[in-house]
Amino acid sequence: MTELTHVDGEGRARMVDVSAKAETTRIAVAAGELVTTPEVIRLVRADGMPKADVLSTARIAGIAGAKKTSELIPLCHQLALSSVKVEFGFTETSITVEATAKTRGQTGVEMEALTAVAVAGLTLHDMVKAIDPAATMNGVRLLTKDGGKRGHWTRENQNPAQSSTAPESSTAPHTFDTTRSAAVLVASTGGAAGTRPDTTGPAIEQWLRDRDFEVRGPLVYADADIAAGIDDAKTGSPALIISTGGTGASPTDATPEATLAVLTRELPGIAEAIRAKGLEKTPHASLSRGVAGLTERTVIVNLPGSPGGVKDGLAVLDPIINHLLAQVAGGGMHDE
Repeated sequence: MTELTHVDGEGRARMVDVSAKAETTRIAVAAGELVTTPEVIRLVRADGMPKADVLSTARIAGIAGAKKTSELIPLCHQLALSSVKVEFGFTETSITVEATAKTRGQTGVEMEALTAVAVAGLTLHDMVKAIDPAATMNGVRLLTKDGGKRGHWTRENQNPAQSSTAPESSTAPHTFDTTRSAAVLVASTGGAAGTRPDTTGPAIEQWLRDRDFEVRGPLVYADADIAAGIDDAKTGSPALIISTGGTGASPTDATPEATLAVLTRELPGIAEAIRAKGLEKTPHASLSRGVAGLTERTVIVNLPGSPGGVKDGLAVLDPIINHLLAQVAGGGMHDE
């Protein structure tokens, strides 16, 4: 692009007409940091600031700022935001801020994500200024955006000359791939033979599509062939593989063993949370041997083979999956 879209042919400011653009899911991630003193970091992490509850206040302010972006920045369109998340992390001398904004519409949400970061950072400044009036909000920048005709953009693919303009005190951009690819794997001997309908695979597929994943499958394999099924599901290195079935104690249940054989790191807390969720409904949930973990940068999660077990497992994944995938890909901040 070689021209400014918000200026018309006569040099006058204008709002861009987006009526001809297609409606797509739009996601933007922005970041920044408040550089301050080790004393402030210690107090905030211990919730010891005079104004207290520093991070919660800044988070709410960031979300509110995103929702009011069109009021603050005159040429921005009003958007129906479907999600705004603000997360914080710490270094020895800074509080990092990351915001993710999401909508479905005809224009992007970059400004909403950037505004969320800026307003959250300014709120942090207000909260800590009594102790460190010299605190500085630095490096407010877009990390990634998805949706529309251009698809996926990430800061790591920018013009190298642009990166030299970033403030020296800002943290290095921790970009991550937000491509949302997933595979669904079903362990069912009857399903593979065509003698039993697959009810859990389609449910997982729909759950993923509702969350804007590109889905491969369901891939249905007999219990005895589940290792080959995992190899198949790994084709193309998807961000996420969710399997269903083969996690019990019967002689043919082999999904956990086949999964463990390819894992490079386990995520035991996920499997434990899924079992705990199931135990709220039935004591039989304790019999599930499902595991979760990483094979390189692909997350694999085993769910039980029953519709109820799948529903419980997806309920556990729902609030954590975006943050988990961001962390695995090299982004995602640790929320305090």
